[in-house]
Amino acid sequence: MRAERITDLIQDIAKAINGEYSAISCYAQLAEMAPTEEEKKQILEIRGDEILHYREFSAIYTRLTGRQPTPRITELCPENYCQGLQFAFKDEQETVDFYLDIVDKARDPHIKNRFRRAAADEQNHAVWFLYYWTRNGCPPKKQKEPY
Repeated sequence: MRAERITDLIQDIAKAINGEYSAISCYAQLAEMAPTEEEKKQILEIRGDEILHYREFSAIYTRLTGRQPTPRITELCPENYCQGLQFAFKDEQETVDFYLDIVDKARDPHIKNRFRRAAADEQNHAVWFLYYWTRNGCPPKKQKEPY
């Protein structure tokens, strides 16, 4: 049972690393599309948090496995600013839950602490993306009509 739990935890951490790696790339693109310097600066600050999470999670992964992670971009960033903000908001919100699940699975206090802190950061990021999405008057994503 313990080996299975560790394997699941390592897989989750690898997924988190890929998510952070993807966010780092996406937020660089979003910052370039930002209509104001204020928004650009805040998105780059969020990107800085994601870089920190990426480094911390990579160090945890290396400590647990004895090897460096091989990150890959798992989701492409939308090319439209409003769609990118909506994408980032949804991704950050989903990531909060995912990181809190990792906190519940982990036994190591350092891992629990890093993922709990990252979850709080992700929630803060989501609020910023929602704020900019609203402030820019971005249209809601169209839902498919039922039948």
